[in-house]
Amino acid sequence: QVQLVESGGGLVQPGGSLRLSCKASGIRFSIYAMAWYRQAPGKQRELVAIITIGGSTNYADSVKGRFTISRDNAKNTVYLQMNSLKPEDTAVYYCKAGISSDYWGQGTQVSVSS
Repeated sequence: QVQLVESGGGLVQPGGSLRLSCKASGIRFSIYAMAWYRQAPGKQRELVAIITIGGSTNYADSVKGRFTISRDNAKNTVYLQMNSLKPEDTAVYYCKAGISSDYWGQGTQVSVSS
């Protein structure tokens, strides 16, 4: 019943930009913190960015200054704007709802390559 659907991934050149979206259904979106994670081949899934119900944000050091997380409660959607992309940003990107909750999307592939 709870569903998170990511979109917006694709193949871009280094220095390019992408905007990821995650549409949520089946939850009261406005009372859930939201987060973006990513997982590259052979690596653990890592936290990229979080946004609280009040709109406060935090970022992994590796993406600080390049990525921006935001949310639109009227659309039940969280976004990740990614600028100045690097090859090391290549990964499957997942959104997650809640802190103790364990609601995940299926992921969207981001590939950064020349």
